[in-house]
Amino acid sequence: MQIPRLHPDTIEQVKQRADIVDVISEHVVLRKGGKGFVGLCPFHQEKSPSFSVSPTKQMYYCFGCNAGGDAIKFLMEIGKRSFSEVVLDLARRYQVSVQTLEPEQRQELQRQLSLREQLYEVLAVSAQFYQHALQQPQGHLALNYLQSSRKLSIETIQQFGLGYAPTGWETLYRYLVEHKRYPVQLLEKAGLIRQRQSGDGYYDYFRDRLMIPIHDSQGRVIGFGGRTFSDEQPKYLNSPETELFNKGKTLFALDQAKSAISQMDQAVVVEGYFDAIALHAAGINNVVASLGTALSLEQVRQLLRYSESKQLVLNFDADSAGTQAAERAIGEIATLAYRGEVQLRILNLPEGKDADEYLHTYTPEHYQELLKTAPLWLDWQIQQILANRDLKQASQFQQVAQQMVKLLQQIENRDTRNYYVGHCAELLSLGDARLVPLRAENLLAQIAPVKNYQNSKPVKRQQAALAPTSSLSPTTQAFPEKGDRSLLEQAEALLLRIYLHCPEHRQAVSDALKERDLQFSLSHHRFLWRKILEVTSEDSRQEIIHHLAIAQPQLDLISHLQLQCLQSEEQMTQISHLFHVDEKTQHDMLRASQVIQATTACMERVLCEKRYRHFLELWQQTDPTTEPEQAQFYYQSLYTEQRRLQKLDRQRQFSLPDLL
Repeated sequence: MQIPRLHPDTIEQVKQRADIVDVISEHVVLRKGGKGFVGLCPFHQEKSPSFSVSPTKQMYYCFGCNAGGDAIKFLMEIGKRSFSEVVLDLARRYQVSVQTLEPEQRQELQRQLSLREQLYEVLAVSAQFYQHALQQPQGHLALNYLQSSRKLSIETIQQFGLGYAPTGWETLYRYLVEHKRYPVQLLEKAGLIRQRQSGDGYYDYFRDRLMIPIHDSQGRVIGFGGRTFSDEQPKYLNSPETELFNKGKTLFALDQAKSAISQMDQAVVVEGYFDAIALHAAGINNVVASLGTALSLEQVRQLLRYSESKQLVLNFDADSAGTQAAERAIGEIATLAYRGEVQLRILNLPEGKDADEYLHTYTPEHYQELLKTAPLWLDWQIQQILANRDLKQASQFQQVAQQMVKLLQQIENRDTRNYYVGHCAELLSLGDARLVPLRAENLLAQIAPVKNYQNSKPVKRQQAALAPTSSLSPTTQAFPEKGDRSLLEQAEALLLRIYLHCPEHRQAVSDALKERDLQFSLSHHRFLWRKILEVTSEDSRQEIIHHLAIAQPQLDLISHLQLQCLQSEEQMTQISHLFHVDEKTQHDMLRASQVIQATTACMERVLCEKRYRHFLELWQQTDPTTEPEQAQFYYQSLYTEQRRLQKLDRQRQFSLPDLL
């Protein structure tokens, strides 16, 4: 039966009581920005926050996909639910009395409303039952296991609500049905009991197992994981799929980890319940566990909502099963990883230990240090390709090279791919630097054969085989001239905006330019920077700016610059937009230090690229047989610029991958 029409008074009261920041923050990590809050839009994939929430207007809006509305609209869209369902949920949450336009249908409405609520209730009561049983004599073995084998304190046991399911076939059934008077059908829908094959009666789904409650992101019990103490299989048994519980969409301990994930800007995924519990007990709280299945794309997207920089570490066991689990997880999220939409790292603990075992021997600080140095997923996969392989054996060398090519072909980002081409070439060269260029060119040819290369003259092909590995091959450019200008203009404009609108970072901008020995390349940017130096170098202007520093020094500087630039109409047209802050720049300012590093790296990369092209042209025009010294000089210059390009690419990609 459909939910009856709700009375307008009920809808209005829900709208008045439901706080939009409170509602949306359960699904999106919000940070204070201006008069409202900002975050990453949950309705489309984005790298820079464009989703804003206004507490005064009680509205949300995304500047990227134009999604917008109030708290009710948000929950309808995020959960694909009807208007009435959302209003009823909010009414329960904010204790609003529900009225309908058809009073005679109120009883049916209450029945529909109460089903999910009753499921939550009976699961919560069951969790309390299991916790109580753990403290009884029948639960002594389970309690001793937790304290002695798992080294868990009473506080941690209570924090995670750990319990014990007694051995009897109908212990929980009798408690809930005969003592608590819950309907049998409700217990069955909650996944707590099963009907006997004979059809005569029911039995408990969990028996003689250590019980681990599984909560949703709001902290409500939605299912259980049970560990056996006997030879019964499986060792770990999860609740069956119910209206509330879907193990492919659920992450253990997310309710306790989401705040730490947001604060640390990193999520760690482990394999087992006790790995997550042990890490939380050790004070490492940004940890969740998968539920015995391959990490799904939906689970990853849940985690990435809480990390602004999309940092995800998979800490699976180092044995073959753990390696396969990591490979499956990478396969699930490969699309995101290859596009660079997630900063994925793989952590294999030493000695083949899992996180729980590791903390029995080492300190939490040791674990955190390993987290910091965990290899990026591509580096980890390359390590797996090389594991137990002897590259001095021709057959194994060929197999490794072929697997590397397959891996490199999947990388969409050109800069990332070129970096790993160079890295793989070095590995395949076995320490012989003279072979690196040839290995790199061979890899490039297999990844994406270049027609120009195939059709080039013999002399050029011979030179190409000797060329240093780089972000461009000797016959192609990393990007066209138009791309150079676009990249440069974007970087320079953003850096100038940071200087103009973030007084506290002005010295950092000046120091970065000086340290890298950079000048603004575009004429209108040079013009503005020259005016900035003129204004800030005048003694009188310095006094004014110092006097107004407590107020809004950026506005003082901008107003003086606008007056200075008015006489140059053409230049003013090109730079006037820099005196204002758009939505994206507001978000970028929240991480100004990273922006400064990334933009100056981009600026330096363009200049470095030009030097590379210059030396490449000279090297290609030089005959190594008649001018060996000159050819070698250009070769070394190319190699130096290439190494610098790789370093700058790493700074751009891994310090702020979504900027440029």
